[in-house]
Amino acid sequence: MTVSVFLRGAAALALGVSLAGPVMAGEKEDSCKLQGEVMGAVQQARLDKVKQDEAVETVMGANPDWPEGLAEAMPQVVDFVYSQKKRDLKKVDLGETAEAQCLESWDRIQAIQKG
Repeated sequence: MTVSVFLRGAAALALGVSLAGPVMAGEKEDSCKLQGEVMGAVQQARLDKVKQDEAVETVMGANPDWPEGLAEAMPQVVDFVYSQKKRDLKKVDLGETAEAQCLESWDRIQAIQKG
């Protein structure tokens, strides 16, 4: 199973929900774009051989303009990305896939957030 297929499943929805809290302040497109940027940044950290236990600090440190509270959602994203094989990560753009998944799942994510 490829990363992109897996990301399109329940894991993508869970990641979207985990990022939704700190991200939802903006509009749909802005929020989904940020989710894609976060996923892409963590993917790049993994490909750049940043150690998993340093990934949150590295990614957040490189992007000081990201919303406050985003660091709290990052461990779930890091866990997901670092659970993937590097060879698979070289073949897919997780940022693009995550943004598309967010846009497709927006209404479901909103419903989950409302409880």
